Amino acid sequence: MKKKLLAMGLVAVMCLSLTACGGSDSENKDSDMAAIKEKGTLVVGITDFEPMDYKDENGEWIGFDADMAKAFAEKIGVKAEFTEIDWDNKALELDSGTIDCVWNGMTLTDEVKSAMDCSNPYCNNAQVAIVPEDKADQYRTVESLKDLKFAVEAGSAGEEQAKANNLEYTAVQNQANALMEVQAGTADAAIIDSLMAAAMVGAGTSYENLTYTVGLNDEEYGVGFRKGSDLKDELNKFFKESYANGSMIDTADKYNVQAALIAQQ
Repeated sequence: MKKKLLAMGLVAVMCLSLTACGGSDSENKDSDMAAIKEKGTLVVGITDFEPMDYKDENGEWIGFDADMAKAFAEKIGVKAEFTEIDWDNKALELDSGTIDCVWNGMTLTDEVKSAMDCSNPYCNNAQVAIVPEDKADQYRTVESLKDLKFAVEAGSAGEEQAKANNLEYTAVQNQANALMEVQAGTADAAIIDSLMAAAMVGAGTSYENLTYTVGLNDEEYGVGFRKGSDLKDELNKFFKESYANGSMIDTADKYNVQAALIAQQ
């Protein structure tokens, strides 16, 4: 009888042990934070988008978002790894595990918020119409844009505004390509983020002959994670800390986006 009870006791202990181990494995499996720390990298999905994410002369990704992503990765004990994505497929990239977050001046649209868990907003923005400077006086209202052919980034807030305002457009790979289309004359105009417009068009830029005229909306930027990700709360905490200690503000000053920065409380 004693042997039988001892055997039953051992079985019970083993079952408890297996249950505990299984619970731990499950927690790790469901935790983006644990998975990222295990692999040692935070994979950030981006596009080439100055002043948020773009390459310096050495080919290193810099910009307000890139620098903040590096600082966040360092805070949680890993390195930031940047990968260019097809913006139209950003939610699929997240869900497949190819990337850990979308951190690229992403507008918090209803579609984005339904597909991802998003951080608190950190920058204000707007979609603006880009036209050749010598024609700018002709295009100061939404109605005046109706006969133009636009280039917009596929899956972007710019494309949403083109649809909302019944504008004729062609979808291209990214906002930089949209500017190139206008520069080349293959599109009459483009719709891009106001923060990008401030950095990329006008005097002293690569597109000196382009300018922005009509503002089409007001919007906010956020960072996107997989649904249920524990990284969202960690990033919101980091945003508050970096705003309070001034490092977020310093980074915004570095890339001239300080006027768009949203206070993190």
